[in-house]
Amino acid sequence: MQFDDKVPIYYQIKNYLYHRIIAGQLAPGDKVPAVRQLAVDLTVNVNTVQRALSEMVTEQVLISKRGRGNFVTEDVTQIAALKHHLIVTYVQQFYHQVHGLELSDDEIVQELRTYIATQKGADK
Repeated sequence: MQFDDKVPIYYQIKNYLYHRIIAGQLAPGDKVPAVRQLAVDLTVNVNTVQRALSEMVTEQVLISKRGRGNFVTEDVTQIAALKHHLIVTYVQQFYHQVHGLELSDDEIVQELRTYIATQKGADK
């Protein structure tokens, strides 16, 4: 995993795990790798991983079971809300960056359609 120096590492770890959950790589009820294993896999400090997981437990995306580890919530409504939140966040970032180029909303939509069309061709 490549880390961005401008964003706290624990936050990037949370986003990494969010993506794995939303993409189904970590399904509802799945056990999340142990803190030490994640730290080794991501080459980060154990405390940094612990902070990310603790926040995810507070957000109820992960459920902590004492002595057994952390598990992805089985609440599919919670996962759907997480997915929606991430999509809104990414769209907001995209919109503000592109709008800063003095493009109208119609121009932004057209550029996005053009980009999507080129990606469909690249998938083949």
